[in-house]
Amino acid sequence: MCRLPDPLHGYPESICLPDKTDRKEGIIVTLDESFAVPADSARLERAAQALRSNGYHVHVVDTGEEARKLVTDLVPRDQSVFTATSETLRLSGIAADLDESGDFRSVRANAGEPSGDAYDQIRLGATPDVVVGSVHAVTEEGQLVVGSASGSQLAPYASGARRAIWVVGAQKVVPDLETGLRRIRTYSLPKEHQRLRRRYGQSSFLGRILILEREAFPDRGTVILVREAIGF
Repeated sequence: MCRLPDPLHGYPESICLPDKTDRKEGIIVTLDESFAVPADSARLERAAQALRSNGYHVHVVDTGEEARKLVTDLVPRDQSVFTATSETLRLSGIAADLDESGDFRSVRANAGEPSGDAYDQIRLGATPDVVVGSVHAVTEEGQLVVGSASGSQLAPYASGARRAIWVVGAQKVVPDLETGLRRIRTYSLPKEHQRLRRRYGQSSFLGRILILEREAFPDRGTVILVREAIGF
């Protein structure tokens, strides 16, 4: 019997793929490496302007280190913060800053030992004051696109968190929604599949996709676009 991944403490060894996904494993691990190339400045600027028109605050920085410093400046010390599982946050050091420094009210740090019930863990991260994470694609029309297996990060992204901050490498900026969805299936999912294989000996699958078209609440959403490639 398959178990859902634990969103706060990592994937349990017993997680498994649905049969139909397992049979297509050869397709899952086929990478489209064109989606690893950072967008040029013109495309990045078009995406930034569209995001602003759609109600997001947007910062454009040169490096992951600059994004790291900006995030620590933006996240209040007196509010709960949930870091969504993200290679972008891990590689930039943002996850460690928020969860391990002791300077922030980290949901992960304060969660204690896992209860064994994945839904209990999902609920802990569903309604923080602030969620910090990434997305798998940003379109030139200002849409944010996220794929997920369990959907644990989607609730705070969509509306559960009072504020949301996304850190996004330039290689994730694409022309349109169709390309963004293709990027998830042919690049982000295979990369996540490889990561889980190496770390846990398990597979990944695409269970849910969230498309954020615009932000309804002023000052809720912030997108930090990084000119270099980071994460997947």
